[in-house]
Amino acid sequence: MPSPPKRFALIARLALQDLWHDRQVSLCIAAALVAVIAPLLLLFGLKHGVVSQLQRELLDDPRNLEVRMLTSGSYDNAWLATLREQPEVGFVIGQTRSLNTQADLLKDAQRFVKGAELIPSAPGDPLLADVAHHPQGDQVILSEPAARRLEVAEGDHLTLAVSRRFDGQLERGRLAIDVAGVLEASRFPRPAAFVDLELLIELERFRDGHASPRLGVENGLARGDYPLRYARARVYAREGDAVQGLVEWLEEQHIDTASRLAEIENVRAINKVLALVFGVIAATALAGCMASMSGAFLANIDRKRREYAVLRLLGFQRPAVATFLAVQVGVLTLLAFVVGLGLFALGSAVFNRALATSNMSAGVVSHITPLHAVIALMLTLGVGLLVVVVGVARAYGIQPSESLREA
Repeated sequence: MPSPPKRFALIARLALQDLWHDRQVSLCIAAALVAVIAPLLLLFGLKHGVVSQLQRELLDDPRNLEVRMLTSGSYDNAWLATLREQPEVGFVIGQTRSLNTQADLLKDAQRFVKGAELIPSAPGDPLLADVAHHPQGDQVILSEPAARRLEVAEGDHLTLAVSRRFDGQLERGRLAIDVAGVLEASRFPRPAAFVDLELLIELERFRDGHASPRLGVENGLARGDYPLRYARARVYAREGDAVQGLVEWLEEQHIDTASRLAEIENVRAINKVLALVFGVIAATALAGCMASMSGAFLANIDRKRREYAVLRLLGFQRPAVATFLAVQVGVLTLLAFVVGLGLFALGSAVFNRALATSNMSAGVVSHITPLHAVIALMLTLGVGLLVVVVGVARAYGIQPSESLREA
């Protein structure tokens, strides 16, 4: 009696030879499976691609992760430290009062920006993720609109000027600053300068009437013990899914906020709807595919009852017959999946090429990951396994004596 590996090799060889002998029928069965696999892969690829692109566009724009504090308060470093400890937080830095977040930027008499925004920044600032440096000391990162008006680039020098009225006299402080980088307009569309927080605090103290040797103004109140308080903070969530939790935490602190939570929720809603639509279509298609393949295999088994009876008569027991059918279904399923995957690749290329040349999309919109392909293969083999079970149940009813009766 041959060993199990040799028996399996014999059964597999017979199964493949039988498929090749009835190649027209085999091709029809595989084609029916391809007709289900390819459209489902394309549909899922579009669903995954569209949702992934929307999520990527949301995350690529860090402004979607920002939670703006609408009301001013009085917060110290301890409160900021508590905020940073929240699991939803990705970046936090204190801000001074709104009046102290503006200054004039001057290149010369013809090139200047009056009332440019001054935004405190530090390492890890999401807005400056694409900039090689972050502002330190007397360095600034200019937004592209500000750099364009000033006609400056990285490495150039500017003058930062602020004014105040002290004891009835108008005083103006000046500071020479260096341009450490330029932030593209898509990240920040308004004329602004990202500065070190210490510089912003220095400007606030100057406007509050204190002397500021750094700004070239010796006149003013003595510094003394100056309590460091912030009117608000720049707050960014760690990721899109964390925005809601961060908003809720700030609102629990009685802080009014503004965020792009609605846009994030829209993407989630789109994902849920598309997932439901795809799930219903996929379940219906897979059920129809299983019914079609089962019917085809049952008809094929009935057509070959005498051949199966002869196999039983030659000593092939029921497990051998089950292996015979499993090999045939497995080969046809794998063949159909490979062809379906190839058709998906062609269809995706057509979609991506057509949509990339229109205003509907920018970049790949139909794609699946290797993990998705493996899951699809497992589902396809699962359908094949169910078909095997149905076929084996029919084949088990074939007795060896049928070959003698029909001889």
